Amino acid sequence: MEQFAAVALAHFLALLIPGVDFFLIARTAMTSGWRNATGACLGIAAANGIFIAAAFSGISIISHPTVLVVIQLAGGAFLVFIGIAFMRSTPRLSHADDMTIEQATWVKNFGLGIASGLLNPKNALFYLSLATALAGAAPLTLVAYGTWMFTIVLVWDVIIAVALGSRRALARLARVVPWLTKIAGGFLILFGIALIVAVVQ
Repeated sequence: MEQFAAVALAHFLALLIPGVDFFLIARTAMTSGWRNATGACLGIAAANGIFIAAAFSGISIISHPTVLVVIQLAGGAFLVFIGIAFMRSTPRLSHADDMTIEQATWVKNFGLGIASGLLNPKNALFYLSLATALAGAAPLTLVAYGTWMFTIVLVWDVIIAVALGSRRALARLARVVPWLTKIAGGFLILFGIALIVAVVQ
């Protein structure tokens, strides 16, 4: 349970940081409505699911002790690097006052969502980093982790789509994002250091 709590928290905190996927959902919700934006949400979740499945199924391929140690160290270093980047960043959200209403089909938004998720290399590296920390987990445990992460991504993205249906909501969130970024960055740094320490001991 401690391992699950750590991985689940790291994953959820990473979701809190606005990125390309966040802005795609925000814009889609504001221009096409939250119902159409759920297409983008499902597409993004599907892309994450592909990366999760690829990272977790690849554990057997990287099970050689030396290769695993190298990847674990690289994964820990990556988490520390991302954490430092979060700590140093000063993200700001903005919205265009002249944004026009655009009606896009649910299927089109799904395609945009899955493309956004798959074309973001940070997703693949993040899930690979988490997967290396779960190298000794049983197959059913990995399935449970993967299902949990896919579900959380989908639910969180839908919440964003519903919440960001108005410019007022986006403006309010802009005040919170910098603090969320710092908190997530600090935790990812600790998570990455813990992974590195566990390998070198």
